[in-house]
Amino acid sequence: MGLFGGESKFESSIKQIPYPQQAVYNNISDLRNLEKVRDRVPEDKVSDFSFDEDSVSLNVPPVGELKLRICDREEPKCVKFETVQSPVPFNVWIQVLPVDENNSKMKVTVKAELNPFIKGMVEGPLQDGVEKIADALSQIHYE
Repeated sequence: MGLFGGESKFESSIKQIPYPQQAVYNNISDLRNLEKVRDRVPEDKVSDFSFDEDSVSLNVPPVGELKLRICDREEPKCVKFETVQSPVPFNVWIQVLPVDENNSKMKVTVKAELNPFIKGMVEGPLQDGVEKIADALSQIHYE
C-alpha cells in the first residue's frame, strides 16, 4: 500500500431493472444464467467464454485470460466475485436493491490494487468495462 499503489474503485452508474430484486439476484448468483447473454458478448473483444455455476472464464485481448469465481453471495442483494486468474487481481460486486416489488436497481463495482503506472493504463478501460457490464446486466430478461 502507501507509496506503491492502493485500492482503486470503479463504479458503474446505477441501472434501473424492471424486475423484482429476488428474480435479479437468483439470476446473477448462478453463473449458468450467463447463457442468456452469450450472444451479446462481442466476439472481437472476448473469446474462450465459458462458465459454470460459480465461475466464469474468458480471454480479453490485450489483457489475456481472466477467470473469476463467486466468493460471496448475500441474498438477495449482492454477489461478490474474486479473480482466480488475472494479470491484475480484482474483486467485483454486483449490488441489487429493491425500488418496489416489481423493480430494482443495480450497480457494478470493481476494486483492484493498482500501482500508479498500471492504474494509468487500465483506468479508462476498467471504468468503461464496468459500465458495459452494468449495461449488459440491465438488459437481461430476469423472468
